[in-house]
Amino acid sequence: MTRTFLLLSLAALAVAGCAEREQTASGIKSDTAPFSGTNKQPPFTAVGWKPGDRANWEQQLKTRTVNGQNDYVKVP
Repeated sequence: MTRTFLLLSLAALAVAGCAEREQTASGIKSDTAPFSGTNKQPPFTAVGWKPGDRANWEQQLKTRTVNGQNDYVKVP
């Protein structure tokens, strides 16, 4: 009796472990534009960037992409 109960319990746990939970797209919800900033001082913001300046924000992203994330620039 206990052996049957144990086998049934293990089978139930194995089947329950295979179930997939529902996945929904929740993401980050923000009311502000990304270039509005966080009102934090450097080291959390780029030096020379002022919160709210969209053109400067886009330029900072381009500079960071070219200098920091472009592996072709790093190759000697």
